[in-house]
Amino acid sequence: MATPRRMWIDTDTASDDAVAMVMAFKNPTVEVVGVSVVAGNVPLDQATQIALYTAEICGAKVPIHAGANRALVRTFVTAQNVHGSDGMGDIGLPLRGRTPTSTNGVQEMIEAFRAAPGTMDLVTLGPLTNVALAVRAEPKFASWVRRCVMMGGTGVLPGNVTPLAEFNFWVDPEAAHIVFESGMPLEMVGWDVSVADAVIPDELAAEIRALGPLGEYCVDPQRVLREFCRTETKLNGFDLPDPIAMAVAIEPDMVTREANLRVEISLGTGHERGQTIVDHLGGTKREPNCRVVYRVDHQRFVKMLKDACVA
Repeated sequence: MATPRRMWIDTDTASDDAVAMVMAFKNPTVEVVGVSVVAGNVPLDQATQIALYTAEICGAKVPIHAGANRALVRTFVTAQNVHGSDGMGDIGLPLRGRTPTSTNGVQEMIEAFRAAPGTMDLVTLGPLTNVALAVRAEPKFASWVRRCVMMGGTGVLPGNVTPLAEFNFWVDPEAAHIVFESGMPLEMVGWDVSVADAVIPDELAAEIRALGPLGEYCVDPQRVLREFCRTETKLNGFDLPDPIAMAVAIEPDMVTREANLRVEISLGTGHERGQTIVDHLGGTKREPNCRVVYRVDHQRFVKMLKDACVA
C-alpha cells in the first residue's frame, strides 16, 4: 500500500466541516496527524465539541486541540444562521461533555510541522486565524508546510457574506493577508467551486443518507444549511464547500481547471473587506502565490464522499 498522505486539519467545525472530516478520517490513503479548531462558523467551544464528536463517531484516534477563540482584529461573527445555533442543524446531536487533547492548538500545529518539515499537508476549513498565529510565532512554519489547501475566498464569483467577500476570509481578513503573504504553498478552493461542483440535490442527499449511519451524519446536520441555500443562495439542494476542498487535498488531480495566480486579501473597510483579489491578467506584476482552483470533477467528488460513508 502506498504511503498515506499525512495532513493536519484546521477547522471551525460545523455541518459541512464535519463531512470533510469524515472524508479524511475514513479515507485509507490519509493519515490525519492532528486537528486544530478555530472560532468561525460557531464559537470555539462548540466547534471543538463538534470536532471531538465527529472523530468519535468515525472511530478516529486523532488529537484535537482548541485554538484561537476570536479573530486577530475584527469583532467575532459566526455563521450560525447558516449551520444552526449548535452548528449541526439543531437536530439534537449530543455535542457536549468531551475534552480536547489541549487548548494550545497553534503551538501543537507548529510542533507537528516542525517534527516533519515538508512531509505534511495543511488543510484549512475555516478562518485562517490559527495559521496566521503560527506564521507569526515561528518564521519557519510556512516553509515546513508541503501544501496548504484552503477552503476560502472566490476565484470568480461574488462573495457569500458581502457582495465581494467569502465568509472564511471575511471573518479574519488580517489573518488571511498574513497567510497569503507568507510564502506558504497555497491552494485556494473557493466558494465558487462549491457552487459549481459540490451541490447536493435532494435525490443525491437521499442516496448518501441511505448508505448508513455516516451517510445520515453527513446529510441530516445540513438541515439549516439546506434552507439557507434555498432562500439565500438559490441552490437546488445544499453545497459542501469544506468537503470539496478536502477532496482536492486528498486527490489533487481531481481538479479539472486551475491557474497559478497572485491572490491578495483586501483589508478595506467596506464590502471589499476580506475579498480575494485574484490577479487573472498579471496586472500587479507580482509572482503567483496560489494555485487557484476553478472546477473539480463532480462525479469523483461524490464517489469519494460516498466511499467515506461506507468505510
